[in-house]
Amino acid sequence: MANKMWGGRFTSKTDALLEDLNASIKYDYRLAIQDIDGSIAHATMLAECSIIKREESKKIIDGLKKIRSEILAENFEFKIELEDIHMNIESRLTEIIGPVAGKLHTARSRNDQVATDMKLYLIKKNRYLASLINSCQIALAEQALENYATFMPGYTHLQIAQPITFGHHLLSYVESLNRDKQRLHDTLKRLNESPLGAAALAGTSYPIDRHMTAKLLGFDKPMANSIDAVSSRDLVLETLSNLAIISINLSRLAEEITLWMSSEFNFIKLPDSLTTGSSIMPQKRNPDGAEIIRSKTGRIIGSLNTLLIVLKGLPLSYSKDLQEDKEPLFDALDTTEISLKVMSLMIKNMIPNKQVMLEASKKGYSIATDIADILVQTLDIPFRETHKIVGEIVAYAEDKKLTLDELTLKDFQQIDDRITNDIVNKISFDAIIQNKTSFGGTAPENVRKEAENWLKLLKK
Repeated sequence: MANKMWGGRFTSKTDALLEDLNASIKYDYRLAIQDIDGSIAHATMLAECSIIKREESKKIIDGLKKIRSEILAENFEFKIELEDIHMNIESRLTEIIGPVAGKLHTARSRNDQVATDMKLYLIKKNRYLASLINSCQIALAEQALENYATFMPGYTHLQIAQPITFGHHLLSYVESLNRDKQRLHDTLKRLNESPLGAAALAGTSYPIDRHMTAKLLGFDKPMANSIDAVSSRDLVLETLSNLAIISINLSRLAEEITLWMSSEFNFIKLPDSLTTGSSIMPQKRNPDGAEIIRSKTGRIIGSLNTLLIVLKGLPLSYSKDLQEDKEPLFDALDTTEISLKVMSLMIKNMIPNKQVMLEASKKGYSIATDIADILVQTLDIPFRETHKIVGEIVAYAEDKKLTLDELTLKDFQQIDDRITNDIVNKISFDAIIQNKTSFGGTAPENVRKEAENWLKLLKK
């Protein structure tokens, strides 16, 4: 027997293999609540526009609410032979209220139905992920405030470059995550148009009110073109792109946590609850959370690539290929969600080894650039000239196995006799960091104020 939900033209049952390939209920069950919300709005509008009777609309809505309760209580049976969430719900509605359930699908198609469900789901998920990013930012800003005067080496090319504060480094991730959050909020503006009522692709001859259903579902307005409404998935792509960028930013932080946890760096510690051991090496404490977050980035980028490839050759309007938007999207959303939660935990609970970080920040002749700047300011000579002088000073210190702030006036004058005792007195490690007061600089007072400002903003 053909599928009774759509099989009037068919005389035989769908082959079991095709049925398995074709069915999406294995994953689109996630859209159940959005599907019911959309159906309630649609049934309400059908009655208001006198397309169905009010008592029929009420019966349909009451049945849909019963189904919602069953789904939330996990008492709903999802059937693969009914293909997708839409037909599973409609079939159950028929069992509950009888043939009047068949009137629910008047003036709509599964094409506009699934597009509406996906948008409602994405709106919910984008908002939730933005809140998780906010929590991660708070954890970073709190650690930054705690460590506004904790010194550490700053790196370029993974070589010690200049001393910075740990708080300043953490606030850089607050900034990048904030752009991630802004991208999610910006996507919400484009998500906020309703596809419902576009029907299969051409609209409908029924006197529906798409503005009404859009308003009932919380959209700003209906989508203006029925073909675009059912066939566009660019906002799924946009969300996946946002997730890929979030994952890259998390991966970079995860990479640094992994490095900082290593014996070579030993900059931070994580509690036992956020590390794992080795099956063979009893001394090991591994930052597996950070490593897994780092590796998940490839999975999320893969999800984006999957949908890019699916969409690139599709003609308008709807093709069954569009069903392939869900699995990569759902997987990327789940992966980003747990990555943000675990990252927040690691940030909250990491303990910096302040003395180790301080000692490391003095290595690699990290104040060389600052000495060059001091010479520019005091001797009134071009930076390129001071760059050469300080290069020779570094070579001298390296040969003597001294740090730059250990050199005496006599040592400096071996290189350039214009260097005076007043200049040498300015070459203080602490003072050099304190003087980085330019806007966005690493001076501890800058960092303290910026961390406080961020926390005030993020905790609103």
